[in-house]
Amino acid sequence: MAHDHHHHGHGGGAHVHGNTDKSRVLIAACLTGGFMFAEAIGGVLTGSLALLADAGHMMTDSVSLALAWYAFHLAGRAATARMTYGFDRVKTLVAYTNGLAVFVIGLWIVYEAWHRLSEPSPVLGGPMLVVALVGLLVNVAAFLALHGGDRDNLNMRGAILHVIGDLLGSVAALVAALVILLTGWVLIDPLLSVLVALLLFKSAWSLVREAGHLLLEGVPSSLDRDLIARDIEAHIDGVREVHHMHVWSLDGARNMATLHACLIEGADAHAAVSAIKRRLASEHGIEHATVEPEFGHCADLDHDHDHREHRTAAS
Repeated sequence: MAHDHHHHGHGGGAHVHGNTDKSRVLIAACLTGGFMFAEAIGGVLTGSLALLADAGHMMTDSVSLALAWYAFHLAGRAATARMTYGFDRVKTLVAYTNGLAVFVIGLWIVYEAWHRLSEPSPVLGGPMLVVALVGLLVNVAAFLALHGGDRDNLNMRGAILHVIGDLLGSVAALVAALVILLTGWVLIDPLLSVLVALLLFKSAWSLVREAGHLLLEGVPSSLDRDLIARDIEAHIDGVREVHHMHVWSLDGARNMATLHACLIEGADAHAAVSAIKRRLASEHGIEHATVEPEFGHCADLDHDHDHREHRTAAS
């Protein structure tokens, strides 16, 4: 069996990008966590659900962003004898957890809004407007810190999702404060909170679905396993058939593959394997591949036959 002996496709550019993303997430975590306390106090003093909902969201987000930062930190560690792929999968796991956390926050907002709609309570529009405006500026700063990060990385996307949720919460609180000041209609506060929750549900579902797909070793949405196999058969000399092909990704950015390449008699196995690896990297973005060259029939058929004979003898 031929292996790719490079360190799982890590390039200098990817390493630099990862360090930059790590710093961006840390800045966003500090901004979010720092303002959370002020917004919570403002929500209690003004009686605004929009502010309290956004403060609760920011509290969870500050923890989630800290976890996202730690995931980037772990991903920088080298692979070990037991963690042979390194720690990049931690970023996908954190992204999945962040998506679930946003669902919980949204449900809490809807629950509180239902109570507020049933029993309206007074809201101090003036102080609420000030707190919401400051919160909006803080969230814009956090969003700008993350905006230049790697959008293909699910961990970064999860972090951006949380900050966008905070940003929407601040906008909703700002609009609610203006409506209350101008009209005195306090029901706008819980109504806009529900709108923010619905927007969060949509984004969180997309993140959880994609992260879950990667955790289940599904083929990345940008790739087509069968088309890749046919492409290799069509363009690599000496390859008769490609089968037992698996394609997956650790974090949405690092794609990997394993496959059996059935070669025609007399073909140079080493040259064919090298050509397959080069084409996978250049045409399909798969930097790490394990290719098993075969002549004649698939070796797994012998394995399956031996396994069946063993089970028959044992019975």
